[in-house]
Amino acid sequence: MAKRPESLLHEACFLFVVSMAQFLAQTGLAISIIPAHIIGKSWENVQDGQLSWFAAAYSLTSGTLILVAGRLGDLYGHRRLFVTGFLWYGLWSLLAGFGVYATTPTFFIVCRAFQGIGTGLVLPNAVAILGRTYPPGRRKELVFSLFGATAPAGFNVAGVFIALLAERAWWPWSYWIMAVYCWALAVAGFFVIPRALDPPAGSSSALNTGRRFDFVDKIDLPGAFFGITGLLFINFSWNQAPIVGWQDPYTYILLIIGFLSLGVFAFVERKAKFPLLPTSIFTGDLGWTLSCIVAGWASFGIGLYYYYQIMEIIKGDSPLLAIAKWSAAPIMGVVAGLTTAYLLSRVSPSVIMFMAMSGFLIGSTLIATLPMDQTYWAQTFVMTLIYPFGMDMSFPAGCILLSNSMPPEHQGLAASLIATAINYSISISLGFAGTIETHLNRNGSDLLRGYRAALYFAVSLAGFGMVLTMLFMLVSWKRSRKRATAPAV
Repeated sequence: MAKRPESLLHEACFLFVVSMAQFLAQTGLAISIIPAHIIGKSWENVQDGQLSWFAAAYSLTSGTLILVAGRLGDLYGHRRLFVTGFLWYGLWSLLAGFGVYATTPTFFIVCRAFQGIGTGLVLPNAVAILGRTYPPGRRKELVFSLFGATAPAGFNVAGVFIALLAERAWWPWSYWIMAVYCWALAVAGFFVIPRALDPPAGSSSALNTGRRFDFVDKIDLPGAFFGITGLLFINFSWNQAPIVGWQDPYTYILLIIGFLSLGVFAFVERKAKFPLLPTSIFTGDLGWTLSCIVAGWASFGIGLYYYYQIMEIIKGDSPLLAIAKWSAAPIMGVVAGLTTAYLLSRVSPSVIMFMAMSGFLIGSTLIATLPMDQTYWAQTFVMTLIYPFGMDMSFPAGCILLSNSMPPEHQGLAASLIATAINYSISISLGFAGTIETHLNRNGSDLLRGYRAALYFAVSLAGFGMVLTMLFMLVSWKRSRKRATAPAV
């Protein structure tokens, strides 16, 4: 356990820099979703399916590589990986801006994927840094809640500047400015994050035993290879299918290879000396928590993406007006984060997760059933008040639950599981939604019908998450009653 910064100023700077991981993770989505149609006009004949890749490529790599990033942090130090991640994020943000000079959007999409690697390095190590700095207690609960509350702020506050630059100047400036900011955070992180979070040479943690460093065993390269391959191919197939169709052989061939790779991954993990996912971590609470987070955040990813499609394409709003209509979300995100901090020590995580799923379900239902001629204040505004409770109650509750249940040497793994569930579910859900949209929009002649179909799928995902949380609450209640009635030993 690292020592908490002694002075209030140092702690404030420390928390600001570390929280920027969550802030910029969401900015990475906003920077492609809000001005998607403006960016798409930089090249000829860009399809709607390619627009979704602007966001999906980023979430794809951040979601699939996070598990390995957490392991690297456990081995080499979360501080080092945090700084490296921001340096990498800045480099590919710079190159993504130069994608405007390419003849097709392919180079830009590739840069977006490499940007996601930066987020994948930064986010789990940021959560692990907090997990190893703060012992279980009220302060830790408050810190994680505020960390989670930066998510809507990262999307909306940065989104205002992104929209302004896209409309009034030139969209690549958003990427170039982000590059400079990422590099500044890397420098700041080097100085304000305690060096104690980097393991000393010859440390005796569970992953650093022995005199001879065995890279293959300790990184679990076979497991990493098959796990990443499986997740990448499955996700790529679902996001590419809306563009080329399932009749193209390579889409379903890659899908099959992806599932086979995950099967091999499961086998390899049982034999690995240092598995990426040790069987000892799989408890009932872990399964319930991750399942709820996947369902809720997948629903949110679809809802957020199609909110901007409806506002900008159907209603004709500019990107700046569309983000202005979402402006209540960051304020409510702080309210939701503080509410979660208050409740964490008073109710079980299952109750908080139920409240979060309620936010996802109500928010997705409001946008899915939105009449196009209705005033903003009737449903859209209410949606922006409710959606943040889904994000900012599920994330800290999940982080606290896993962080408290795992030893210090697995804090990177705990953070990775949450971050993987969030980012991968957002990415692959856009592929599912895109397939539904393209099959029901009457060959592009009825865009609203396709958008609504995708949004109803988001509602069903949130509803599924709600059912899971109700079962989770029932199991938790029975468990607590059993403990209360058990005879004292």
